[in-house]
Amino acid sequence: MSGPRFTALAASLPSTVPFVGPETQERARGAAFAARLGANESGFGPSPRAIAAMADAAADSWKYGDPENYDLRTALAEHLGVDMNTIVVGEGIDGLLGYLVRLLVGQDDAVVTSLGAYPTFNYHVTGYGGTLHMVPYRDDHEDPEALLAKAREVDAKLLYLANPDNPMGTWHDAATVQRLIDGLPDGCVLCLDEAYGEFAPDGTLPPLDTSNACVIRMRTFSKAYGMAGARIGYAITHPDLAAAFAKVRNHFGVSRIAQAGALAALQDQDWLQSVLTRTAAARDDLSDMARQAGFAPLPSATNFVAIGCGEGVDRAKAILDSLSQAGCFVRMPFVSPQNRCIRVSVGKERELNLLRVELLKQK
Repeated sequence: MSGPRFTALAASLPSTVPFVGPETQERARGAAFAARLGANESGFGPSPRAIAAMADAAADSWKYGDPENYDLRTALAEHLGVDMNTIVVGEGIDGLLGYLVRLLVGQDDAVVTSLGAYPTFNYHVTGYGGTLHMVPYRDDHEDPEALLAKAREVDAKLLYLANPDNPMGTWHDAATVQRLIDGLPDGCVLCLDEAYGEFAPDGTLPPLDTSNACVIRMRTFSKAYGMAGARIGYAITHPDLAAAFAKVRNHFGVSRIAQAGALAALQDQDWLQSVLTRTAAARDDLSDMARQAGFAPLPSATNFVAIGCGEGVDRAKAILDSLSQAGCFVRMPFVSPQNRCIRVSVGKERELNLLRVELLKQK
């Protein structure tokens, strides 16, 4: 009996995932991590109101979720001051990235991103046969000028920029991002990943402008709202591009439970502000302990800190492995020279205290 007849593209791709999950690593090491500080989740958790809403919705989980995400889109529109027809809800930013790439990228179409930026975006582009063109970071920041120049050079259909950035935690001000928007070549869509936007200082995010059909802004309930496991995010864009998502998205992809939780989380801005305050304090604490251990933390506008461990990847990898053996899950960037760093998410005091002990051992 013959096997499945994969497409030529699928047959050519490796069976990999962009990230190795901490659960996979825990199974390999035969023990759970005592400090889960590698996935940029919010250790402070979601709003108690969101937890209660999800618990209540569980009783109705025999029903499909609203395929139009109507209540959440209505609430988001009011919160953001935009029309609800400019909002798309999906299975986190990862899911939305997949739909966007599916809409825009075909075989050999040019896509521009930064070398070492979010691997899941690259995964989707490769999965639909696009050609990635990458530019290096500059001074640990994504380089908007170089991204724009490359997009013009290769006639890119899609350009990706994260602001604030993952994995470095650095950021550009709104004026810099607006210059990138204003300079986009004809027919090139900018995907502006603002997953960490709630953590960023004032003046980082440009004002929302849904009149531009070549800009899409992506945000999430995974980070500041503490709902990474619920898989729910949203995009803000021109109504025509928003409507196009209905051609390709999984209409029942966002569960009834996730929709209820996100709606309750959005309505509890006091909890969000408390998380932002605690995150800033923990980020400062994390940076201080890194300096005490002789390392060089980068300024961060996110819920993690990239910590420079020296000039080469070997030292960073050795520290990451040592931390893992001690029960601290952290990650590191994949590309030089950013891979001289380890990337550590903020956490609760107990987790940071364990990390402090282990970091000081590396001094």
